[in-house]
Amino acid sequence: MHRNKVVSREDWFQAHKAHLAREKELTRLRERVAAERRELPWLKIRKDYVFETEQGPKNLAGLFAGNSQLIVYHFMFGPGCSHYCEGCSFLADHIDGANQHLRHHDVSLVVISRAPLAELLPYKHRMGWKFDWVSSYASDFNFDMQVSFTDRQIAAGDTTYNFETRPRTSKELPGTSVFYKDENGDIFLTFLSRARGGEALIGTYDYLDMTPKGRNETGPYHGLMDWVRLHDEYSDRSGSQEGCCDQGNSRERMNGFPGKSASRLPSGIAPK
Repeated sequence: MHRNKVVSREDWFQAHKAHLAREKELTRLRERVAAERRELPWLKIRKDYVFETEQGPKNLAGLFAGNSQLIVYHFMFGPGCSHYCEGCSFLADHIDGANQHLRHHDVSLVVISRAPLAELLPYKHRMGWKFDWVSSYASDFNFDMQVSFTDRQIAAGDTTYNFETRPRTSKELPGTSVFYKDENGDIFLTFLSRARGGEALIGTYDYLDMTPKGRNETGPYHGLMDWVRLHDEYSDRSGSQEGCCDQGNSRERMNGFPGKSASRLPSGIAPK
């Protein structure tokens, strides 16, 4: 590890005081971007999606659970998935703590995957997660949200993710989608975040970013998440390094969290 210069208390104080101005600049910028995000246009949901839940079938409106706002995390877990995605699991470890507060502030949070519920629940129970995890297997939801892709799409290179269309090999990719339900019951897609946008939901990174070694990721592709394991596997470093569902090349899987570029709108939705 590189050792920084060691200085007197006064020099240390002045250097950190000067840096504080940059930290405050970042805070103000983050607040401005968040305000701009809340002013973005909405898209109206036209389809009546149905999901398999532990309480039985529910439509999208039912996932709001009495709140007017819904956050969906798209967990990479396709039908027949034989590998659990470390990146999605890492993010999911941070959900339950926040969810205790979100549900009391007019926000419901649901995790959605394309695998049938019978394949999701054993892993949820293994991990000890409490959040609602539902299956979109019987609907086009994942495809319309552009986080799942058919074999035909992949063969044709017709895969749009994070507002960018280019050839991809992964059938499943992660992301977050935000919805609002008005007093008439109409539902709108208000925001989506893909790829590295998910890092904002991983509090562990905020802790690491304060430390001298930072994230200390040294593997291929800038070391992105090379050290992360399922939280019950840290004592066993010999596990498989395959990507989620063994789909797609390693670069695409490791960079599954977004960059931004313009392309087509998700299907199943229309301008407000």
